Amino acid sequence: MANESRPCPCDIGDRFDYGGRGQEVQVEHIKAYVCKPPASTDKAVIVIHDIFGWQLPNTRYITDMLATNGYIAICPDFFVGQEAWKLSNDWASFNDWLKTRDAGKIDKEVDVVLKYLREQCGAKKIGVIGFCWGGAAVQHLMLKNPHLKTGVSLYGVIKFFEDRSSLLHPTFFIFAEKDDVIPLEQVTLLEQKLKQNCKVHYEVKIYPGQTHGFVHRKREDINPQDKPYIEEGRKDMINWLNKYL
Repeated sequence: MANESRPCPCDIGDRFDYGGRGQEVQVEHIKAYVCKPPASTDKAVIVIHDIFGWQLPNTRYITDMLATNGYIAICPDFFVGQEAWKLSNDWASFNDWLKTRDAGKIDKEVDVVLKYLREQCGAKKIGVIGFCWGGAAVQHLMLKNPHLKTGVSLYGVIKFFEDRSSLLHPTFFIFAEKDDVIPLEQVTLLEQKLKQNCKVHYEVKIYPGQTHGFVHRKREDINPQDKPYIEEGRKDMINWLNKYL
């Protein structure tokens, strides 16, 4: 990894001042943020948060954006009540913190959320997107969960699942050219493994000049040079979901 003393650069970027248009609900043992589109639909997207948890305004902003684009969108608390990472925390403790929050051990929670979406929201076609920690979780789910139709992994930490590439569903991978935690060599290696082992449609896209978190941790109004790439990343994400859901 590029910088062991700073194992995740998720603090780069801006914390939105955003309240959210959806509502918080209790889904069995999990709390979740849900936003629904004006018109009824049978399409839904599960949003998997980054290390800052399900209440981060940035993630709720993207969840609401999905609803605006016609999807039932839900962002569950995949830390299940455990504290999200805080910027005031000591990065030296990050790896110990991470050990109790495994992106590959969310299957029980995903099953609960899928049941809720099908039975309470009438969803029949369900996809998933995720950021950083959540992006790695998307890759995990695309490797094993038969009930999801498609996924978008946004700067998912490759090293969590780098040895597995036999995806079950079409998956779109978004990476930043200047990501301190995901070197381009890792992205190249991932592409090679996908080419060798993957039988479904996938795409890997690198956005020039961008840093980790650019799709949801940067604001177009104060980063004008990044605006085209932020908008492109969001548009690509929506277009992929539209294609496969």
